Amino acid sequence: MDVAFLGGPGPQRGVGVVAPFDFALDRELWRWVPDEVSLHVTRTPYVPVEVSLDLARLISEHETLGEAVRTLNAIEPEVVAYACTSGSFVGGIVGERAMCEAMSRAGNVPAITTSGALLEALVELDVRRVALVTPYTVSVTRALEGYVAQAGVTVTGCAFMGLTRHIWKVPYRGVVDMARQAVRGAADALFISCTNLPTYDVIPQLEAELRIPVISANQVTMWAALRRLGTRAVGPYQALIDPAARTGPLLPGAAPGAVVPEEEQQQEGWT
Repeated sequence: MDVAFLGGPGPQRGVGVVAPFDFALDRELWRWVPDEVSLHVTRTPYVPVEVSLDLARLISEHETLGEAVRTLNAIEPEVVAYACTSGSFVGGIVGERAMCEAMSRAGNVPAITTSGALLEALVELDVRRVALVTPYTVSVTRALEGYVAQAGVTVTGCAFMGLTRHIWKVPYRGVVDMARQAVRGAADALFISCTNLPTYDVIPQLEAELRIPVISANQVTMWAALRRLGTRAVGPYQALIDPAARTGPLLPGAAPGAVVPEEEQQQEGWT
């Protein structure tokens, strides 16, 4: 008999997540999380505003973030992540850093945001030129372009959906179609914005088809948060998380969008 089992579950390391009130993809966040880590998710208060720059400003106010982080303090997460792209880029790079500082003060732990994690991921992948996909309106999309430009990264193409609500209902097919429209010029990577836009399963397929790293809002958020814990996110065949996926091309004759299993890449001598 395994006596250790009788003592209950093993210790869990905690990641606190502050999400906007309309966030609907809790399950997707968990897919990047290893077994020894738990997510503790809280939400900002509801405000009757559609997705817009105004909403981004409202849900990223320091008082709002601080109160959300304080609701997590009793369970002692080791890091806190603000899982919202527009809310964390609306104030530019300076604003994003100030948000992290406000959350750190409220929780006395390291804090990250989705947009800060995006810039961290671009550095990790040595990206100088990026294509963007967003579900946003034109004004919110332009604000993201400006944020990326502040970091010295050139936007080579962009596609947006113009949505102001129900973003989590966009099907994978819609995400893939927009990605193909966005990658028009020579891009080093593609970023799919918005933590309410589902992306987990399309990342490997798009990387195989487009032959560049594909990163998404939820992916970079979890990757950066778990990095603070000294552990790795779970994302097979995702270039940001799985270094072996950064150079693996398609099999000869493979259909666009097909995922190349690692063992097949090895057999062909590509890894």
